[in-house]
Amino acid sequence: MPQTHSPESVPPWRKSSFSGLGGDCVEVAHTDSVAVRDSKHPTAGTLSFPHPSWSTLLHTL
Repeated sequence: MPQTHSPESVPPWRKSSFSGLGGDCVEVAHTDSVAVRDSKHPTAGTLSFPHPSWSTLLHTL
C-alpha cells in the first residue's frame, strides 16, 4: 500500500524521461523505497512504494 511522505524527507528527485514538452510528468527519488511526486505540484505530497512493487508497476507499462 502506498504511503505519503513529506517532500523534504527524501533525496534529490529525478524527472521522468517520458515527460512531455510542457513538463507534465512525475519525479522519482530512490531511498529504502521509491518516492513519487507530481512535478507540477512538488509540495502536494508524495507516494512511496516498496522497490518490488515499483518494479512490477514499471514492467506493466
